Amino acid sequence: MNSASASPHVGIAGAGLAGRLLAWRLLRRGVRVSLFDAGARDDRGSAGPTAAAMLSPTAELAVADAHIHELGSRSLDLWANWLQALHAQTGKEVYFRREGTLVVAHAPDRGSLAHYASLLRAHLPAAEAAASVQAADAQRIGALEPLLAGRFAEGLYLPQEGQLANDQLYEALAAALDQALAACGGAWHERCAIESVQPHALLARDGSRHDFELAVDCRGVGARGDMPGLHGVRGEVLTVAAPGVELRRPVRLIHPRYALYVAPRPGGRFIVGATELDSEDPGPITLRSTLELGSALYSLHPEFGEARVLRLAAALRPALPDRQPVAAPDAQGVWRINGLFRHGYLIAPAVVAQAERGIAEALGLPPALDQEFRDAA
Repeated sequence: MNSASASPHVGIAGAGLAGRLLAWRLLRRGVRVSLFDAGARDDRGSAGPTAAAMLSPTAELAVADAHIHELGSRSLDLWANWLQALHAQTGKEVYFRREGTLVVAHAPDRGSLAHYASLLRAHLPAAEAAASVQAADAQRIGALEPLLAGRFAEGLYLPQEGQLANDQLYEALAAALDQALAACGGAWHERCAIESVQPHALLARDGSRHDFELAVDCRGVGARGDMPGLHGVRGEVLTVAAPGVELRRPVRLIHPRYALYVAPRPGGRFIVGATELDSEDPGPITLRSTLELGSALYSLHPEFGEARVLRLAAALRPALPDRQPVAAPDAQGVWRINGLFRHGYLIAPAVVAQAERGIAEALGLPPALDQEFRDAA
């Protein structure tokens, strides 16, 4: 690595998923990084810590396009490499599985399941659709998820999907950043809100100015004032503990009005959520959503009726009008990573890797030599 005095210094506004990943990647190249965030590192109210962190490139084709699918597919491989590198650096395990997704529907909703399947297949080449969207009868559903044996007659198996535990990821990234900041220089400025980002400076809300060779805006919805059309899309989740219940993979329950997902986590925990709400209300989860999520979970299997509610949470995810992410400098020369919408964990590695390459070129860094960096390219 370069010495701290000789290496370029990059300022990053926003310590969410994208900001942390980018800071970690740049520090691994020997770049000094100063990371600024309006909250503390262990705050749980933003989109990153609230999300279910499902890696579902196929399932998202019902609401996304081929570009998001391609980014998601590439990110699955990057997650495997990056989590291995994180473990090597910190010794911290991050729960990561690539065992697909099971999609089911109750008998009255089979028409909605068929429509959902047609949406997915319509966005894939015929040969790829056959492998990526597989019909599952009652026997196969029971084989994939013994808990659901005999409860559903029809479903879909999407084998090319995965999930990770975002709480463990955030913890591992925080440890990796602390280590790398001590080695390369820079700092993590908690509870320091950035009001504006310039190409070479971050202007804090307290009036202070911080100058860098290059500045990056990763503030999510906090960048609304600088990105026309950027807005928040509300997501609501329920976290429960059901130690006696076992699912091997995420399960999606198709319903005419919403699509519920249940993502298993270590220790008998489950993250339960549904589709996004077109609202910028950052307040607590509503009673209506709580009842809907709980009743849908119970309908998946009655054993969830004894689950203990650990957390009810809502957060705003940043979206642009075209629902596409941005990872490039804007017209003023400010580097921005934003607009990941509901696809944050799905596409973050590919989006961050794109920004990493461009920033490295802008700083005049030599090409990466190790396999990990070649995979990111």
